[in-house]
Amino acid sequence: MYIAIEGIDTAGKSTQIEKLKAYFGDAIITKEPGGTEAGKEIREIVLGAKTKSKKAEFLLFLADRAEHIKEVIEPNLGKLIISDRSIISGVAYALVQGEISETAIVHLNRFATGGIYPQKVFLLKLTKEELSFRLSQKKLDGIELRGEEYLLSIQEAIIEASKLLNIELVIVDATKDIDSITQEILRNINI
Repeated sequence: MYIAIEGIDTAGKSTQIEKLKAYFGDAIITKEPGGTEAGKEIREIVLGAKTKSKKAEFLLFLADRAEHIKEVIEPNLGKLIISDRSIISGVAYALVQGEISETAIVHLNRFATGGIYPQKVFLLKLTKEELSFRLSQKKLDGIELRGEEYLLSIQEAIIEASKLLNIELVIVDATKDIDSITQEILRNINI
């Protein structure tokens, strides 16, 4: 089973993936962008805000996604794969950018993935207040510097993206305590 943990920056994706490792020692743990050698370089470009064109940023994410599917996902489809982000984030970010049509976003992502999508996605959803607090506690990267409203619009676009791609979405309240969130995810993983 291929699942993804989604959410805006500071939602707790990395924390939950670490917790899930304890329950599923044989799972393939990966991330997008950056789950491959090429992906690590692409991630640095995007998080470093080195591109000026939103279309260039979108195409970099697609390149990472294609490489990730080929190197990590396809060879492990018979195993439990837990990914920190997925196609859902890619589509969500592109929807918010507004420079590419919804149809083109879906088709280009289908092309990049060969139609291989997570079977289930968990969205760790934050409130505006909690997001504000969490951002105030860290040094911001290029994406986070775009502001709270931008990040909250991404969160809503994640919901829209799951509908567009017909991927099952489980929304989890990310303001709950860490263990409660983990237990909710575990109850919804069907393996």
